[in-house]
Amino acid sequence: MNRDLTSGEPSKVLWMFCLPLFGSIIFQQLYNIADSLVAGKFIGENALAAVGNSYEITLIFIAFAFGCNIGCSVIVSRYFGAKDYTGMKTAVYTALLSSGVLCALLMLTGMAGCDHFLHLIRTPAEVFADSKLYLDIYLWGLPFVFFYNIATGIFAAMGDSRTPFLFLGASSTVNIGMDIWFVSGFHMGVAGVAWATFICQGVSCVLAMLVVFARLKEIHTKGRPAVFSFPVFQKIAAVAVPSILQQSFISVGNIIIQGTINGFGPGVMAGYSAAVKLNNLVITSFTTLGNGISNYTSQNIGAGKLKRISEGFRAGVRMVWLLSVPLAAAYFFAGEWFLNLFMKAPTAEAMHTGILYLRILSPFYFVVSAKLVADGVLRGASMMGKFMIGTFTDLILRVVLALFLSRTALGSTGIWCAWPIGWCVATVLSLYFYMSGPWHDA
Repeated sequence: MNRDLTSGEPSKVLWMFCLPLFGSIIFQQLYNIADSLVAGKFIGENALAAVGNSYEITLIFIAFAFGCNIGCSVIVSRYFGAKDYTGMKTAVYTALLSSGVLCALLMLTGMAGCDHFLHLIRTPAEVFADSKLYLDIYLWGLPFVFFYNIATGIFAAMGDSRTPFLFLGASSTVNIGMDIWFVSGFHMGVAGVAWATFICQGVSCVLAMLVVFARLKEIHTKGRPAVFSFPVFQKIAAVAVPSILQQSFISVGNIIIQGTINGFGPGVMAGYSAAVKLNNLVITSFTTLGNGISNYTSQNIGAGKLKRISEGFRAGVRMVWLLSVPLAAAYFFAGEWFLNLFMKAPTAEAMHTGILYLRILSPFYFVVSAKLVADGVLRGASMMGKFMIGTFTDLILRVVLALFLSRTALGSTGIWCAWPIGWCVATVLSLYFYMSGPWHDA
């Protein structure tokens, strides 16, 4: 169901819109979590390390898909809020065509450079073959990742967060069952978890696109919308490219950090692989709620209702802080229980690594969540320069400090300490930029 985010009490509107988004991202993360969980429990610690190692590279491709999602979603939201349905359909078609071309280029790049990427991050010999196998299968499913992300961006732009939630709930649940079936029943090893994800994401993508086109057909327009518009493409790119750069550089930074972690051996790799999946579940959830704020902001700018943006920001911060309380407490006090979900008979080093990582990062979820809400407003308002300053500050600090502190007496613990420092500095910047926005004068 399409929803107008420009009317109604902002707090209630955002809760109704964002809660299904939160549920969707939980299910989205279950794809990656299921792969690691099944690899660690049913295959072994090296398989868990291989999937976690590959995951850092797949995040680069996901960064491009995510950027296309945001670019499409923000611009389609703007047209939807202004009730310009002809422009909205042109934006959808333009996003689909341009994203398809980008996806094809990335597939070719990935297939040609897979081995090089793995050597670049110093992948240990004992997990190299499984890491490459997982990546090869993942690349064949990249179109599903791209077009599913575009579909969810279109749904969100029209105020519909329920449909993606239903798709992801069904597909991720099936994915867990197929992971176990392929690995335990057919003894396919790491290939089993990769193929299970490929199939489930493929079915979800096809169904989501069918619903998108059916939904668009129901919206009547004056005249025939253009299939591609270069001016609209420029608007989409103005939001998508900074978002892609943001996510790509974060992924590159994570790969650099992964290379540093790999130097500490498979035990630290496995502990980090399990813990970072748990952390990413939280951060990606906050990011997705921030994306909801972007749709809210963009629709209200399109409708000329700037005053509602400040009200939406305050409601968004309350929302993410309510989520931060149980998540931070769970990871800080029960981290070992969560880590045991991923690892079968973990080594002491792997468990110690995972617990320490979660205990250092989880208290700062209150800080980073506020940053991601402010970033959502900046992105929805197309203030991409300021948005990128906050993001790159966080990334540069994390990478530089991780490289430096890992060479001190802190060892691998120094890497985990870099996260909160980067978050705190970047949050101050993002909040400052939000406070300087035009909505405060409305």
